[in-house]
Amino acid sequence: MLLKLFKPMSIFRRIAKVKLTRPFIRVAAVSRSTLAFIAVRGIAVAAITVTGAGYASAQSPQTSAESSQAKGLSIAQEADRRDLGFADFSSSLEMVLRNKYGEETVRNMRNKTLEQANDGDKSVIVFDNPRDVKGTAFLSFTHKEGSDDQWLYLPALKRVKRIASNNKSGPFMGSEFAYEDISSQEVEKYSYNYLRDESFDNRDHFVIERDPADPKSGYSRQEVWLDKEAYRVWKVKFYDRKGDLLKTLILSDYHQYLGQYWRANNWLMTNHQTGKSTELHNSDWKFKNGFTNKDFTKNSLARTK
Repeated sequence: MLLKLFKPMSIFRRIAKVKLTRPFIRVAAVSRSTLAFIAVRGIAVAAITVTGAGYASAQSPQTSAESSQAKGLSIAQEADRRDLGFADFSSSLEMVLRNKYGEETVRNMRNKTLEQANDGDKSVIVFDNPRDVKGTAFLSFTHKEGSDDQWLYLPALKRVKRIASNNKSGPFMGSEFAYEDISSQEVEKYSYNYLRDESFDNRDHFVIERDPADPKSGYSRQEVWLDKEAYRVWKVKFYDRKGDLLKTLILSDYHQYLGQYWRANNWLMTNHQTGKSTELHNSDWKFKNGFTNKDFTKNSLARTK
């Protein structure tokens, strides 16, 4: 459930004047590591990094973009690699739904997740209270490629309802988390772009952009802040299909388990367009429970205690 580096471009010292003569380019004297622009008929068409007087290597805008994409992907892959091998885990959750007036509704849930070797994780969330949602169970099979499989067991109807792929952007049980937010965030489900480095809360972070591969996603893009020390996600900004900021997720109170796996106890999702928010408070994390695929089936939802 939710959750080799390229050297940054050297600082501009001064922009070199360039002159096009005959079939070759003459570059005016410049200081070392200066970024110069080549202009042809008044139009900048490429960039060169000058390493010394008379020597330059071409770096087109396309190459720069490819490097940024490769770095963004590399960061996402490293974060994923560091979380491999947990096998399974369980936790208790408290969900606090808050409307724009500050009024709160509290729900208590249990979660269990099973790692898959060649696909996304499987997870089950069961609601224990209040009475109107008690016994409701959510089952998710996340896939590295294609749409996830998700089902919701409704005890009042005594039936399992499949969540259609075009409804994955809808709210999960009335919260500010969408169904697609609840799934494990597999690397293959996005394309990536490195944006910048940024520091806050006395931590240095990578900031990357990830764009959903699923055309039915409710998001056009997401911006993700991961710390450089442990590649933990601390903040995610979600942009709607129009490109406007929709939500911000803040994670806090991380703890490490089994000497490797980091989990955030607190998740705060704020909807900037409605003024609503949802908090998830995790506790009682347990790893290596011995779960199997038999614990994650549609038929098991009605029997979940």
